[in-house]
Amino acid sequence: MTAPYTGGCVCGAITLAIAGEPVATRQCWCRQCQQLAAGGPTNNAIFKAEDVAIGGDLAASAWQAASGNRLTFHFCPGCGTQIFAQSSARPHLKTMRLGALDAGHGLKPDAAIWTEDAPQWAMIDPALEQWPRQPPPPPAVDPR
Repeated sequence: MTAPYTGGCVCGAITLAIAGEPVATRQCWCRQCQQLAAGGPTNNAIFKAEDVAIGGDLAASAWQAASGNRLTFHFCPGCGTQIFAQSSARPHLKTMRLGALDAGHGLKPDAAIWTEDAPQWAMIDPALEQWPRQPPPPPAVDPR
């Protein structure tokens, strides 16, 4: 598999190789993401699950999100680096944390979501498409 994107965790126990391009890139301001990101948003690229190869053993935690979906977050048990999240509504997709990708990946959010939960001091790029809550799902993924 040729990987246009690679990455991993801070301690090196987890490695990533992603073969395809993202179906969407988003910045999420929901309260849960703010808690995970120490007060700011999470920045994510959504890939087809079959395009993502992960080396190493991940830990996981799951809870119900404000969207009503069950979210499972996968992270390195050694250093705590967040690697990806997966929604019960879209198990065919993996929402990869941009910070887990190697520097120079060139990806950036094209939308800010759950902006109604953002703190008053948040600086959201006005050039981004914005959704006050959960946006529509990413475009359908070709199963081939």
